[in-house]
Amino acid sequence: MKLLSILLIVFLCDVSWSQYEYDYDSNWWFSYIRSQQQYSYGGGPSYEYDPDPPPSVSDCPQECECPPSFPTALYCDGRNLKFLPYVPSRVKYAYFQNNQITGIPDGAFDNATGLVWLALHGNQLLSDKVGRKIFSKLRVLERLYMQNNNLTRIPSGLPRSLRELYLQSNQISRFPANALEGLENLTALDLHKNQINEVGSSLRGLKSLVHLDLSNNQLRKLPDTLPDSLEQMYLEYNYLSTVPAEYFKTYPKLQYVRISHNRLTNEGFQDTTFNTTSLVELDLSYNQLHRIPPVNTNLQHLYLQGNQIAEFSVKSFCTYVDITNFSRLQVLRLDGNEIPSNAIPPDTPLCLRNADIINM
Repeated sequence: MKLLSILLIVFLCDVSWSQYEYDYDSNWWFSYIRSQQQYSYGGGPSYEYDPDPPPSVSDCPQECECPPSFPTALYCDGRNLKFLPYVPSRVKYAYFQNNQITGIPDGAFDNATGLVWLALHGNQLLSDKVGRKIFSKLRVLERLYMQNNNLTRIPSGLPRSLRELYLQSNQISRFPANALEGLENLTALDLHKNQINEVGSSLRGLKSLVHLDLSNNQLRKLPDTLPDSLEQMYLEYNYLSTVPAEYFKTYPKLQYVRISHNRLTNEGFQDTTFNTTSLVELDLSYNQLHRIPPVNTNLQHLYLQGNQIAEFSVKSFCTYVDITNFSRLQVLRLDGNEIPSNAIPPDTPLCLRNADIINM
């Protein structure tokens, strides 16, 4: 009797498990086939089986996860994938990050033309294995994450709809003039930690760009032209030694500039270079400056630590000092320089009356 009960339990479990596997696999397969074809009856004209089906997750790739509560999302991240799985047409947000994918063939996303976010970062993508037309049908894509891969060039055929492009921590060295052509909606471009040595005029057409990160590259000169829309520019850890005299005055919306850890000297720019009304934050720390460069009274944050400055000059902040003329500076860092502690002029508090933090 006991043996009969055990056999009955095993049989029921086996049937239940088989049924689960059959339903899952067959539903996915039939859903995929149904999305790829039209049905004909009696040799007449073709009709779609379901012209406007409700969102479904039954076509979810076995390697991934498709939450029923978020039917437009596809989660395939951190699953040791070596190839890109099938992407259902319903998907708008696809996450493939932190896998071992090395290539993406042309047509990989042709079925999912409604993609809005695409995360491919943290893989092993190679430029020679990324198709030149993989984005050709993604006309509403807004965010593309391809950082932390092995790319040696900027992907071609990027959709004009892009608003944010992340390519940091790759091996990109060349920046062709047409690499970002047509991306007039792009607001954020991150290329830090690559091997770029020159940008030239490649950024000219990015009419909506607000945030630009080119830090940790091999730049020896600033970009020839920047978009008028730019507000934030990060250039830390490069090889910059000069800045053109009127460079920042050309871009009236530019507020945050970081050029720390470069090779700037006072001979590499004029006294008027950083005296521009738009700047709110200026970071020139860890360069080779021996004088405080003159800055505008509108500046609020100035970082000069780690230079070779030996003199504190109030005229760098206020051309003259009175009740109505003073600096808006809130944070000033001068630590790691050579300024004697007793060398602060007596009119400094009147000029820097808004300063909350002064590190000497």
